[in-house]
Amino acid sequence: MPADSDSPAQITDPAPAFASRTIALVGLMGAGKSTVGRRLAEKLGRKFYDSDHEIEKAAGLSVADIFTMHGEADFRRGEQKVLERLLSEEPHVLATGGGAYLNEETRALLREKAVTIWLSADLETLWRRVQKKNTRPLLKRADAKQVLRDLLLEREPVYSQADLIVQSKDGPHGTAVNAIIKALKTWEPV
Repeated sequence: MPADSDSPAQITDPAPAFASRTIALVGLMGAGKSTVGRRLAEKLGRKFYDSDHEIEKAAGLSVADIFTMHGEADFRRGEQKVLERLLSEEPHVLATGGGAYLNEETRALLREKAVTIWLSADLETLWRRVQKKNTRPLLKRADAKQVLRDLLLEREPVYSQADLIVQSKDGPHGTAVNAIIKALKTWEPV
């Protein structure tokens, strides 16, 4: 049977469900949100934003200095404003700060505008990674590993509310990127 001249020459796959949404990585410090996020953005051809970096640009201070000079509550208020601004932009990959997803309003905004992915890692992996930087205000204490353990236990129930969960393990970052892309292909808006 001859093709109808009005029909398309070929049928293309529809855009993936996540195409119109920002991909927001959530999880504890050391999970790899920034490092993996940069590579994910590159692979997907999207812009990448690190919310902590954007907060520092807006405030003209480092995250550590904001915590020291203004306290965590002020930092969290600024963080929420920056995330609101970033989520109003075209879809991109966003690495959120470790505590951002704990805020109920921020979580609701992320649910509305993004696909959230919890980069989950075990305590020992997180501990090895966070020791590489001395810029984490919540860990500038003698009992830093216990603080990290407590944060993990406290925050896991909230992080588990993310749309998708991907394990962040030691090894090439490309492995995590590929796991995220595979998980994104299964995501459907609610």
